[in-house]
Amino acid sequence: MSIARNARWWALDYAAAVRWQLGPLLRHHDPAAYLRGRPGMRPVVVLPGIWETWRFLLPLIERIHRAGHPVHAVTALRANGATVDSSAEIVAGYLADHDLDDVLVVAHSKGGLIGKQLMLRPDSGPRVRAMLAISTPFSGSAYAPYLLLRSLRAFSPTDPTTVRLKADRSVDARITSVWAAFDPHIPVGSELAGAVNRRIDDGGHFRILRNPQVLAEVDRFVAAF
Repeated sequence: MSIARNARWWALDYAAAVRWQLGPLLRHHDPAAYLRGRPGMRPVVVLPGIWETWRFLLPLIERIHRAGHPVHAVTALRANGATVDSSAEIVAGYLADHDLDDVLVVAHSKGGLIGKQLMLRPDSGPRVRAMLAISTPFSGSAYAPYLLLRSLRAFSPTDPTTVRLKADRSVDARITSVWAAFDPHIPVGSELAGAVNRRIDDGGHFRILRNPQVLAEVDRFVAAF
C-alpha cells in the first residue's frame, strides 16, 4: 500500500509542478503589486527552488501579502539556476539596495539553501530575522549525484556547499523546516538539527506548497514576528 501511495504522490507531484510552472504564464503578474504592506509589518522575501521563477510561489506570496506584509520577489534570480553562493550574492544585493532589515524569508527547496547562506553572510545575515524553508535539501539528496545536470548534482550530500551549510549550525535556531513524509526528491527529508522541524503527513516536493498544514505553518510563521 505504501508503494502505491508513494507512486500516486509522485505522479501528483509532477503534475502539480508542471501546472504551477505554466499556469502563471497565462496572465500578467507584477511583483511590484506585492511591495506595499500595512505599517509596522516586517518585509518578507520569497526564494523559489531551482528552475522555479518567483511566480511558482504566487499562492504563498498572495497569502502573505493579504496578511499585511510587504512581499519581495527577487526577480534577478530569474529561473534560479545559478549556484547557491551566487544566488545568495544576488539576494544580499537586493536587501542592501532596498535597505531591508528585520526580514522574514519564506523559501522552497533550493531557496532554503540560498536563505541559509544569506543568513550566514556577514553583510546580509544581520538583515534576516528568521526563515521558513519548505522541502529544502539541507542534507542533500542521494539522487543528486546521478543526475545529468551539474546544477542538480550540486545537491549531492558530499557537495562542498551542502557539507559547509550543514556543518555551520549558527543560524539553525532561526530556521523552521517543513517537509513531506514522502519527498520524491529528498528521500531523507529536510530535518535540520537545531531548527524548528515540522514533518507533514503528505507526499510531494512541490504539491505540499498548497497543503493546508503547510499553509498553516506559513501563517503561523509570519504572524509570530
